[in-house]
Amino acid sequence: MPIAPINMSIALSDNERTRPILQGRHQPQGINLVPTMVHPSEMFWRQLKFAEFDVSEMSLSSLCIAKARGDDRFVGLPIYTARMFFHTRIYVRKDRGIEKPEDLRGKKIGVPEYQQTSALWSRGILQHEWGVQARDIEWFMERTPEISHGGTTGFKPPEGVKINQIPLSSNIGQMLLDGELDGTLLYLDKPNLVDRSTADISGVCKLLFPDRTAESARYYKKTGIYPINHAMVIKRDVHEKYPWAAVNICQAFMAAKADVDREAQKTVEDYTACGLIDPKANRMFSADPKAYGVRASRKVIETIAQFVHEQGLTDRQVKVEELFAPATMEL
Repeated sequence: MPIAPINMSIALSDNERTRPILQGRHQPQGINLVPTMVHPSEMFWRQLKFAEFDVSEMSLSSLCIAKARGDDRFVGLPIYTARMFFHTRIYVRKDRGIEKPEDLRGKKIGVPEYQQTSALWSRGILQHEWGVQARDIEWFMERTPEISHGGTTGFKPPEGVKINQIPLSSNIGQMLLDGELDGTLLYLDKPNLVDRSTADISGVCKLLFPDRTAESARYYKKTGIYPINHAMVIKRDVHEKYPWAAVNICQAFMAAKADVDREAQKTVEDYTACGLIDPKANRMFSADPKAYGVRASRKVIETIAQFVHEQGLTDRQVKVEELFAPATMEL
């Protein structure tokens, strides 16, 4: 008689690589994942504060901070459901004379949450590529301590960095429209329980990097780093009860990613055959830049751990081995 799979709740955002899991097209062996689709901003707050889900996506910066501060409730899984060159999403007002990264010095810049991974990557890249330090900018944070990652991990402004709390009566979008901010490190305008901005800022703002693709390619070619925003975690008590689950979950996500990648590759091949894509354009991606697993991503994980520590959010640099389930270290 077959043994029934165990049920595990899982929280995921909706994107091309999570969709096969959300739709039930891939299930880990021995596990029935019961999914909830949640906006990432809300998901991370709910998981960090209430540990609502057996498995969930997790802000990689917040995972590093939690580990460094002794919060051991979650075990990481090297599944990366969101990656992006986040510094290419910096918006600045068109009337402030900001044409290059160095022009951000002395400016008032919004950020949904100071410790969120996208902000961490952007500040790290600004520092290492253009010498713009976090202390060179005056920051305005939208999320309140009651509903934020930092409110659950003990966030305090790093020494020498000025961070202002945006009052509940306003938000990043409104402050940009009113001219009270010079720009924002990231703009999140999709409604959720955590973020408040909904305004269309396109009339007054522009991207700091107008050609996002060119800047992404430049940074990747120089560093070999494709920034990771979200990893996955499993609650420690669940992991200890079912230690085999970590690898099984990873395998399911890897199979889902392989399906998505095959579909994407077929589209690329079809477009190339029609002359719509230059076959030389993808040469820098000879290896999969979005590969799951620890071995393929160690440099990226070490870099974000370095950035977290450099930016004063932890008193030490966490090791890769501290973040992920031991059985997944060779994936």
